[in-house]
Order: sequence, then structure tokens, then C-alpha cells
Amino acid sequence: MTTPQSEPQQQASTPDLHAFAHHWQDEADAAFLYRLLSEAEPDAKKKDLYRRLAEVEDRHVEIWAKLLDQHGHPVRPFRPSARTRLLAALGRILGPNFLLPMLLAEEGREVKGYLDMHRRTARGVAGRGEALTLARESAEHATTLNQISGRKGEPWHRIESGGFLRNVVYGFNDGLTANFGLVAGVIGASATEAHHTVILAGVAGLIADALSMGSSGYLAAKSEQEVYANEIAMERDEIALMPEVERDELALIYETKGMSAESAHALATEVMGNPQRMLEEQVQEELGIGEPHMSPLREGWVTGSATAVGAFIPVLAFLIWSGTTAVVIAFIVSMASHFLVGAARSIFTGRGVFRSGLDMFVVGLGVAVVGYFVGDWISGVL
Repeated sequence: MTTPQSEPQQQASTPDLHAFAHHWQDEADAAFLYRLLSEAEPDAKKKDLYRRLAEVEDRHVEIWAKLLDQHGHPVRPFRPSARTRLLAALGRILGPNFLLPMLLAEEGREVKGYLDMHRRTARGVAGRGEALTLARESAEHATTLNQISGRKGEPWHRIESGGFLRNVVYGFNDGLTANFGLVAGVIGASATEAHHTVILAGVAGLIADALSMGSSGYLAAKSEQEVYANEIAMERDEIALMPEVERDELALIYETKGMSAESAHALATEVMGNPQRMLEEQVQEELGIGEPHMSPLREGWVTGSATAVGAFIPVLAFLIWSGTTAVVIAFIVSMASHFLVGAARSIFTGRGVFRSGLDMFVVGLGVAVVGYFVGDWISGVL
């Protein structure tokens, strides 16, 4: 007797045509971005590699197109998704170094998506075998891109992307949402006539938000640096005081990567002869610590500045207009900004541009409504 959670009952017994279409679009988008990356890449070897990856993605597109056609759903002419067009526009501005981690993250998501599809599709059902094959090829792509970007390990388990741009988007988002709620609350409490009160509260909120987010970004990066420095110092002491133990640990790591016990021990012994190299190997292989992408000061400055820009948007209209006109314009501009910053978040989350933008739009609307009525209620109580 099987339980409701057993694998046979969970597996689909008919082809998932919606998933086929989704993967067709993803693969076509990837081919489009690989070609863009190839065009923008100055290094001839990498340019050729990206071109060949695009050709492999073309083959993946054909696999899903054929499956869809066999089941009575011929594909439409390719048109890049909104998220892909956004990535392409940013890639043309920021260059290959921006697009590479984005594609790496996308390959990682494809590996997971294909493996999930393989698991949930019953034997003999169209798409099951194709999903496993494409999961393996996507894993090879991810590994290749991982090596190009200087990373190690399996990128579908842990992806670092965004850096500067991520801080800008999320700092902007925090400042916009927090100050939008504050301004709405003040309007609710004092009505549209209290023009100067709204500006004063908005500017005060802007400064407070920017300082708070900037200092948080600085302290977070500083704390991470301190933790890493402490771990590295401990590892340095262990190498100096327990060299044999550290050598055996490194040899074991090499063994888990496929080396024979003798070769792993020989290589670890060789590395042990150079203490600095040994430290670098242990820091990377055992601790998994890489170079920080940003200094604490820059982290705080970028996050704080982005927060200030976002927080300024709800106040801007009150510096130009007054009364109901200022309120309406501030609301429209702030809500549009919520949608746009939500759409920008899709770069990192992998979700659709419209869905991400709509989610953020709803959040902003909720913040405005709650802030307004709380302000109105407080003014009535006081």
C-alpha cells in the first residue's frame, strides 16, 4: 500500500506541455544572451566558447519545439522575454562581466528545473528522458561558466551574483517603500494642506533611511570581513602547529574530487612545502572563503546612496507642486517606481518581469494604504 506522498502518485502520467513551452522559452532566451555575450566579449577564445554554447542552446530549443509539435502545440516565432530584454539592455551597457554571472545563475536554475521535471514525470512519459539529458548538459555549461568566472564547485547549489547592482536595487527598494509609507502616514494625519510637514517628514525619513541602510551595509560587510580574517588566522595557526593534520585534511579533499589516495597525499605534501600556498588551498578548499566583492565602506556608501534616491521619490512631487496635485503625482510616480524596482529584482530572482513588478506594486499599495489610515487614526486619537 502506497502513501499519498509516494513517488508513483506524485509523478505526472501525461506530458506537461506548459513546462515544455516554459523550457523552450528559457533555452531560446539563453541562446539569445549567449550570442550577445559572444558579440560583447573581446577575448577571442571566450567569444568562440560563448558562440558554441549558443549553438548547443539552439539544439535544446529544437528538442522542446519538436516535443510541442508532436503534441499539437507548434511553437510561435521566438521573441525574447521581458526579463531577457532587460538583461540584454544592461549587458550592452555594463559588458560581459555583468552578463556572465547572470547566465551562470540561469544555468544553475535550469539544472534544478530539469532534475525536478525528471523526478516528477513518470517513466515512458514524454519529457522525462529529455529533462535528464538537458540537466546534464546544463550542468556542464554551468561548470564551464564557473571556471571562466574563477569560481569552483557546483554553481547550482550556491550562486553569487549581482554585487553592486544588487545593492543598488535593494537599497532603492527599501528607501522607496519605507519613505512612501511615512509620507502617506503624514498625509493621512495632517491632510493635503500640511505641505511643509510632509516635506519635513519626507526629508527626515530620507536621511534616517539612508543612514540606517548605509550603516547596516557597512557593518554587515565589516563583520563578514572580520569573521573571514579570524577563520584565516585560525587556519594559519593550524598549518603552523599541526602540519600533518592539515596535510591529511587536504589530501582527503583531493580524494573526494577523484584523485587516488597516493596521488592526493603526494600533491598535499607538495603543497605543504609552501606555507602560503597551503594556506590559500585550505582557505579555498576547506573553508570555502573567496575574495570579498566590496569593501565595507563602498558597500555602505552604495547601499545608503541607493536608499536615499529611492526615499527621495515620494518627496519630489511636494517640492514642485502642492495640495492634491502633489499627492496624486507623488502616488503615481511612487507606484510606477515600485513596479519598476520590482521588475529590476527579477534580474536576481529569475522570475518574470511583470510578475515581480506586480508583486512590488501590490506591496507599495499596501504600504501606502496602511500608512495613510494609521496616520488618519492617530490624528483622530490625538
